[in-house]
This record gives sequence, structure tokens and C-alpha cells, in this order.
Amino acid sequence: MTHDIHIIGGGLAGSEAAWQLAQRGFSVRLSEMRGGGDMTPAHQTDGLAELVCSNSFRSDDSDKNAVGLLHHEMRKLDSLVMRAGEKARVPAGSAMAVDRDVFSAEVQRTLDEHPKVTVVRERVDALPSEGPTIVATGPLTAQALAESIVKATGQDRLAFFDAIAPIVHRDSIDMDICWIQSRWNKRNEASNEDGDYINCPMTKDQYLAFHQGLMDGDKTEFREWEKDTPYFEGCMPIEVMASRGVDTLRFGPMKPVGLDNPRDTTPEFPQGRWPYAVVQLRQDNKLGTLWNMVGFQTKLKYGAQVELFRTIPGLENAEFARLGGLHRNTFLNSPVVLDRQLRLKGAEHIRFAGQVTGCEGYVESSAVGLVAGMMAAAELAGREWQGPPRTTALGALLAHITGDAEAESYQPMNVNFGLFPPLHDVGKKQRKEAYTSRAKADLAEWIARGELVAA
Repeated sequence: MTHDIHIIGGGLAGSEAAWQLAQRGFSVRLSEMRGGGDMTPAHQTDGLAELVCSNSFRSDDSDKNAVGLLHHEMRKLDSLVMRAGEKARVPAGSAMAVDRDVFSAEVQRTLDEHPKVTVVRERVDALPSEGPTIVATGPLTAQALAESIVKATGQDRLAFFDAIAPIVHRDSIDMDICWIQSRWNKRNEASNEDGDYINCPMTKDQYLAFHQGLMDGDKTEFREWEKDTPYFEGCMPIEVMASRGVDTLRFGPMKPVGLDNPRDTTPEFPQGRWPYAVVQLRQDNKLGTLWNMVGFQTKLKYGAQVELFRTIPGLENAEFARLGGLHRNTFLNSPVVLDRQLRLKGAEHIRFAGQVTGCEGYVESSAVGLVAGMMAAAELAGREWQGPPRTTALGALLAHITGDAEAESYQPMNVNFGLFPPLHDVGKKQRKEAYTSRAKADLAEWIARGELVAA
């Protein structure tokens, strides 16, 4: 064996794990099937760490938001994903969004140039029988390897549907109708001067017609074996949300609050008044030429998408760089099949990382890859692993995956304060700040104890 550890899967988690191990001096073989003649139903390139759905890493506020806190912790642990994200960052208000092509290229370049990493374009069809391994093949694991995992775990695969939002060419948006503004005019260092979102306003009649169009639109047919597969609540197709009530979208991705339409002014509202509903688009690349429709994941057929989305004010002549789509994701029942160090019970030489463990979201997937890499490095160095405190975002997420969650109802989960040990003596208004302050202090203490050192 010419490498210390084999990582299967070059997505966010696999790339992050490879970086953490290589930085600690261990040689890594990183196997990625894309570029070797195979592709998944959702990917479009063979680039490492390709972002398939949104281009957003969500909130970057580390003082009041759980995912922002996770950003902070990953930066403290020298995350490759956070490094590349900063170089590829595009305006998105208080969120962290990236140019997906620049981001993937930066991850690819960093790992290609690392002397301890060998990227091999190959499909792996079975779990290795020996040798340290991290499986980070994500929710679109190839069929042969998925069957090998099922055989090894003795558990049926769990599955859910994940949906992709459309991307629109910026120059096809009618800015005589739309305007640029961030909700409540929130800004960060990467923000554009006027705001970070293009807003398409709707009157009540336009909204009701659009809602009906979602209900009536021609949708993807499911295979018989897919019909009982649940959606993930954090990435719900817009027509499924619409089916829950006529106003559901107005309190979700199409909420108008905090957005003042400058073309609808009166003496009483000189800055403009809130529309009845709003469709928002967020910048998707550094050039600002591509914008994605926020929250518009869909299972409408392509023709129905084009017809309906061009009824949105300002998008009448929209040209789509990518239409929405739907794919099936699979994940392990991790509380049952994995130990506290993400190792497969009964085959401890194999670890799992990323979305296949049942975490949800780009940042969470990367974070689990980061921790898996650190765990493997400690084991290779002959050190006992002491994980991050459960009061941290990393520790809370890891605890959820490896045992805190109910196995019978285990579902993909974004990081959130509900996973943290509770604070009972803090008022509700101060609770988020208290969670993040405690986490930052505990992480700093954990780092000071030398947990980042491999040997």
C-alpha cells in the first residue's frame, strides 16, 4: 500500500478529510469516480467539491446562528472548504455564498498541488476489506458501492428526495420591474452597494395565479419504489410547499417583509411599500452573470418550469442556465451502524463522512469530513481521540449523528441550537448569544489542549 489512508469520494466531505490528513503528514489516495467515465444524476462537472444545489453556505453570523458558529469553528480548525469559500465569495447579505466554479477550482488546485494527496479518477464498487478508509461518497453513492454498504451494515438504506433550484442569466432579468435590495438592508463585507438580492414583486392576483400554476403544473413522475420516500424539510420543492396552503409561500421563500419596492411609492411610503409576495434571486458566480432563484427547488418538468417561471414579473424573458431538478438521496442510519468515531461497527477500519451519515447541508457535510479526517489522523498516529466538546457546533452535530438521535426516526439534520446541551438559566433573548459564547470558549480550550496535533 503506497498511501496511509484511502478516501472514497471527492465531494465536500472527502476533500476536507483529505486536506486535514495531508496537513498532518499522512499520504492520501482520494478516489473520485467523476472524470473516470462515471457521473451522478445531479453533478455537471468532474471538479472536486462541486456544489450541486444552492451556492450558499447560509448565515455567516457566528454570534447568533448555529451554522455561522460552525463556520467559525471550521475556520479555527483550518478548513479547506472555508479557505476556498473566502476566495470564491460573492455578495449575499449576511450569508456566505460563493461562485461555485471558482470554489471547486480552488479546492481542486489545493489538493492537486499537495504533495501528500493523490487524486485518482476511479469508481470504487465495494468497501475495502482492509486498510484505513473514509467513505465520503455522499447521498448519490453509486449503486454497486451502495449495495456493498447495505450488505456490510445489515440495514436497509434510508432515502429522501432533494431538489435543485433554477439559475437565471442576469442580463435576461427586467430591472425596470425588479430591484436590488437585501431584506431589511442587511450588509456584510462582501455585500454589493445597493443590496445582494434581485427582487421580483408580485401583486395578490399575480401571486394567486402563480400558486395555482404550481399546483396545476406538469410534474416529474415517480417510480413505484420511490413513492414512499420522504422529502427533506430543509430543501422542500416549492410546489410541495404550495400544496400546504395558499399563503405558505408568502411566509417562506416568497415572503415580502423587509423589502421596499422603490417603484411603488406614495407620500405615506416614500421608500416604497412591501409587495404582496416577492421572488428573490441570489448571485451565483463572481462575475454576477448568473443568479439562482432562492428557495425554488422544484420537481416540475422543464417545459412547465419555463412556462410558469416566465410569468413572474421581471422574468418574462428569463433565460435559464440551469432548470430545477429532483434526485433521490440516500443516507445511513448512523446512530445504529456507526460508533462515536464514525467507524462502521464490525469493520472499524472504515469511517463514513459527509451527507451519507445523515447530516444535511454543505457546511455540515464539510464539517463531518473535517472531523473524520482529524479522527483518522489521531488513530494513524496512535493517539487516543478526544472529540470537540458537545457544547460546540462540531460536537453537537457529531453527537446527533452518532447516537443522540432516535434511530427509528433518524432523518437528515442541519446544525441547530436544538442539538446543543440546553442552557436553562439564560433568558430567551440572550440564549443564542450564550450558546455561541460558550461554544467559542470551549472550542478554544479544546484547541489549547493540543487536539489539532497528529502525533
